[in-house]
Parts: sequence; structure tokens; C-alpha cells
Amino acid sequence: MVLSHDTARDIVAAAALVNTASRGEEMLTDLGALEVFLDKHGFSGRRDHTAAELRQVRALRPKLRAAWQAADIDAVVALANRLLRDAHARPWLIDHDGWGWHLHVTALDAPLVDRLAAEAGMALADMIRSGELDRLRICAAADCDAVLVDLTRNRSRIYCDTGNCGNRQHVAAYRARQRGSE
Repeated sequence: MVLSHDTARDIVAAAALVNTASRGEEMLTDLGALEVFLDKHGFSGRRDHTAAELRQVRALRPKLRAAWQAADIDAVVALANRLLRDAHARPWLIDHDGWGWHLHVTALDAPLVDRLAAEAGMALADMIRSGELDRLRICAAADCDAVLVDLTRNRSRIYCDTGNCGNRQHVAAYRARQRGSE
């Protein structure tokens, strides 16, 4: 795997953010849910804890989903550049919370939505540069629109982890095989 730990962490967080509005369900229901999401994905820095901040983060999700739905690399390049530009990204090195040296691309006191967008934009840029965009996928389950990042060595992951899709598909396939052998 050629992705750095911060690139992998940030693109997985971007996918998780997109998936907070997948399967027809709103998972960022309130400020508490946003706080849990941010803590789970290790986002440090400023948090205003306002309804406006929650609305801004929710509005970021379709912009990020576009990376998974892009028709070609040029569309993802344009998206990454737009995310970085709009967030006023200015990369700098930092060592905190046991992560070792890594890049932050906005100041810790920048608005939350800018930090989320810039981290996702930088992760997309790294994936583009390393030829790893094919790791961005939409769940293969017919009834699921969640996105995923395949970080497996053999690039074999096709189901998300938001709704037990892989488990449901494997059980259905097993039952179909059992019916066929009777």
C-alpha cells in the first residue's frame, strides 16, 4: 500500500462522512452525533458546536460523494483542487496525539467544514498522485448507495460496512447455492 497513514485515515473519514447520509438515513442528526463522528475519526481543532456548523458539514457530503461518482480522473482532480482552494489550504507539518509527523492542510482554528474539506481534498490529491483512485468504490449491494475505500492488499473489498451488506450478500449467495443443490 502506497497510501500514508494520514491519507488513508482522511479518505476513510471522508467516506464515513458521505455515508452519514446513505441508505436514506440521516446519521448526523444533531450536534452530539457530529461530535461523536469527529472524535471517532480523530479530528482535532476548532469546533463551534452550532447548528450552522452542522448544516455546513452536511452540505459537504454531496461534494465529497462526487469523488466516488466521478466519470474520470479529471473530475476528481477538479474536485480535489476545488476542495483545497475553497478551504484556503496551506499545508504544514505537525506531530500530535501519537500520529507522528503528518500534514495538516488548514489551521487548527479554521472552520470545521474547511478542515474536513481540505483533509479530504489532500487525501484525494495523494490518491491521484499515487494512482490509487480505483480504491474508491460504491458498495456492490444492489440496495446500498454507501461508499467505501478498499484498503486491502488484493483490492478485493466490494461491500461497505454501514449495513452488513457483505454479510447479507454472502448469506443470500449461500442460500441460493443450497437451493440449487437440492
